[in-house]
Amino acid sequence: MDLVENVFQLTASFPNSEKYGLIDRIKRSSISVPSNIAEGAGRTSNKDFSRFLSISRGSLNELNTQLIIGYRLNFIENEQLNELEIIINEIQKMIYKFNTGLETKKNQS
Repeated sequence: MDLVENVFQLTASFPNSEKYGLIDRIKRSSISVPSNIAEGAGRTSNKDFSRFLSISRGSLNELNTQLIIGYRLNFIENEQLNELEIIINEIQKMIYKFNTGLETKKNQS
């Protein structure tokens, strides 16, 4: 959720012309990450949870791509992009490790 807050603060400085374009896409993909983790946690099987974790990882990849586009369009400074990419990479690792644990539990059952 911290990532979502950071993204919303960052996109506040984007040009208004991007309000329904890139800003909307970036916000949606950032919101999708914790939302899918929460939805997966509410499922009754590890297989379902694993699927939602995978969707979250996909949303992180989508977000990273959109942030790079924002950088290439000069809406984001290099330092800002680097900071967010570090956070994105850490979240990717956490989701991967958690998902690996779910897969191990599933295979042991």
